[in-house]
Amino acid sequence: MVLVNTDYISGKELEMLGLVKGSTIQSKHIGKDITQGFKTLVGGELKAYNDMMNEARELATNRMVQEAEHLGADAIVNIRYASSAIMQGAAEVISYGTAVRFK
Repeated sequence: MVLVNTDYISGKELEMLGLVKGSTIQSKHIGKDITQGFKTLVGGELKAYNDMMNEARELATNRMVQEAEHLGADAIVNIRYASSAIMQGAAEVISYGTAVRFK
């Protein structure tokens, strides 16, 4: 499966199959939430939240790819990501793009 954030793939003619998406809502346990809260007092990277968001993007991408495979796609073009806070310590990540088949 080819994944790109452009609306084309060089040298390929594409047949559009439709929108595909994947999403997840992730949170960290209360212990990590508290330690990350203390980290905001001194500054620096919030590694536990960074890890959480990376895991969420990977899971959302995998779900999007599964949806594209179900349609018989060879690639997903024009991939985008969005995230939003659901509550303190929890975030939703969605990935979406256009599933395509090579002609």
